[in-house]
Amino acid sequence: MIKVLKRLSSALTAAAMAFTASAVMPSAIAAEDTDIIFQAECETLGEDIQVWTSIYDKQVPGYSGEGFAYLTASNIAFEVEAPEEGMYEINVRYAQILDEAGRLQTLAVNGSEYSTVLPYSDTWQDYQFAMVRLKKGTNTFEFMPKYGYAALDTITVTKATFPELKVSPVLCDKEATKETQSLMNYLCDVYGNGILSGQQTIYGGGHGVTTTIRYDASTNTCVDSDGNTYSFDEADKATADDGSTFVWKCVGDDGQVYSYDTQNRNYKYNEYDRELKYLQATVGDMSAIQGFDFGANCPCYQWDDGVVERMIDWTNNKNGICTASWHINVPTTLADYTLGEPLDFSKTTYSEKCDFSPSNAYTEGTLEYDYFQLCIENLAEQLLRLQEANVPVIFRPLHEADGNYSNGGVSWFWWGKEGPEVYNNLWKFLQSELQDKYGVHNLIWEQNLYAWSAASAEWYSGDEYVDIVGYDKYNTQYNRHDGKTSGPNLDAESGIFWKLYDTVKGNKMVSMPENDTIPALDNILIENAGWLYFCPWYDEESSPKFLSGEEYQDIDELKKIYTSDYCITLSELPDWKNYESGELPTNPTEEPTEGPTYPEDLGFIPGDVNSDEIVNVFDAVLLRTWLADGYEEGLLGPTASDTNGDGTVEVADLVLLHEYLVGMDVELKYYVIIEDLL
Repeated sequence: MIKVLKRLSSALTAAAMAFTASAVMPSAIAAEDTDIIFQAECETLGEDIQVWTSIYDKQVPGYSGEGFAYLTASNIAFEVEAPEEGMYEINVRYAQILDEAGRLQTLAVNGSEYSTVLPYSDTWQDYQFAMVRLKKGTNTFEFMPKYGYAALDTITVTKATFPELKVSPVLCDKEATKETQSLMNYLCDVYGNGILSGQQTIYGGGHGVTTTIRYDASTNTCVDSDGNTYSFDEADKATADDGSTFVWKCVGDDGQVYSYDTQNRNYKYNEYDRELKYLQATVGDMSAIQGFDFGANCPCYQWDDGVVERMIDWTNNKNGICTASWHINVPTTLADYTLGEPLDFSKTTYSEKCDFSPSNAYTEGTLEYDYFQLCIENLAEQLLRLQEANVPVIFRPLHEADGNYSNGGVSWFWWGKEGPEVYNNLWKFLQSELQDKYGVHNLIWEQNLYAWSAASAEWYSGDEYVDIVGYDKYNTQYNRHDGKTSGPNLDAESGIFWKLYDTVKGNKMVSMPENDTIPALDNILIENAGWLYFCPWYDEESSPKFLSGEEYQDIDELKKIYTSDYCITLSELPDWKNYESGELPTNPTEEPTEGPTYPEDLGFIPGDVNSDEIVNVFDAVLLRTWLADGYEEGLLGPTASDTNGDGTVEVADLVLLHEYLVGMDVELKYYVIIEDLL
């Protein structure tokens, strides 16, 4: 009987289910030989390439082939044919004897530049230069000696393969509170299944709004120009220098607190939730995580900016998750400071431009130690109030410590200016003081470095002291791969994600605790970037406006990721305070709809790779495994796996299945041999 091929389509109505990133999300692991798409001796990549056998008078024995290429004045340009669009590892065998601190090297792929710091090595070493997204067909490669100089022996390009993102919910604080452990359980279940939305909000005196409210002593009321009255505590009354009476704070019917302005004698407030209101109006929901900061607790100028009350409200009344940084200032010049006395804000800083020694901060008998003790005491007071209210915190202190230090530059915060050893000691000291001295046990410790270069591993304090590692993405002007020089940068930064994964050997969740542009949903999926959460910085009064400014966010992409099933928003959070591991799906309030419809005589459901009569993430996992195990491209395979209906089972089918699972408006198809149904 002649086999007749017939294309059939199925309008699938199954609910978009939470996508498990382990189906597509990876960290690069050693590829099998069958995954190699290009391999060459570097000295053979062009007629103009000089063959080196030594670096001037320095012998580097052990190279392969006739010699090696040395990046000095000319580029090494060549082309690579990729069988399909996807992620690929670029590996080199190199030696670098010019700079013991490391040397920045640049590779352009299809015109987009990728840079990395090659560590010093006077022997040949294998090194993953980059993980990049290649297009199907011809891709141009060009090693560029922008900052030279490195010796390159061989280059290998392989298909990237990825392990499952799975982390044990074991906290570094063995005495963590119940709510803290429950939050950790939830985060670990989300990791590899979706991405939590986050938003940093302003702190201190930011987003100030002046009102017409004034205190009227004759009627003993706080009243605005429209005649609305505001309540206050009689005990909060005070007397000004001229003998007039006022109250420090008054409260509106909506709970908004207004503070007295001694200069203008009216009342003002800080619109701390401005970004959250913008999200509600723009995408229809707020972020699952709100970012706070404890910087107002500096001993030099401590004041109450209401951060504890706002965090309690966010968690206990709105079911949101809190993360917090700690921009803690120190005296710019220690000679200007008297311990325990206030110091003008202008004479303080959190930059490295000060004579405050971070190593002295944990060394008894120094002024820095005594000052840092005051800092920790103030911080602990806030954290213990949160702990008493059953509010856990993803705590991100001493962030971006390496700055540009690992690239031969400097750290821009005082806590990193003396290098990784001192920084690690300071991190551990802070953790010990909070836990052992003050009994603070409601923290999930997030270590957030900046450069994450090859040398950044020295800054990592170790699994015993860290629960999450983070990367801050600020790249609308630099390190772009889209050919642009400004505007939103939707890159998912998958290469950095997997570099972090490798740094911590997959033992810790990887997050994006600060960013300008939120990565595009499609890029996250295609580029296999499994970030735990994203968190744009707040809008400045004039600029930059990281959330609402068109130079940083693409409004359509913002709506797309927020409304996708892959992204978890505030209203989609479960009862995470009582969360046990393994309770996903992450959107428990969403009622599942009926499964997909298909011809009764078909015998399978399109996309149902494992034949359990449900199309879900486990089908994506099986299909990825099937493809990664080296099945020949073009082999028809299970008919349900051919989701785009072109008669082959390949990566394109996996991508389409992912898009379907995260709620994108796509249709699953199939290609079936009629004889198989008879």
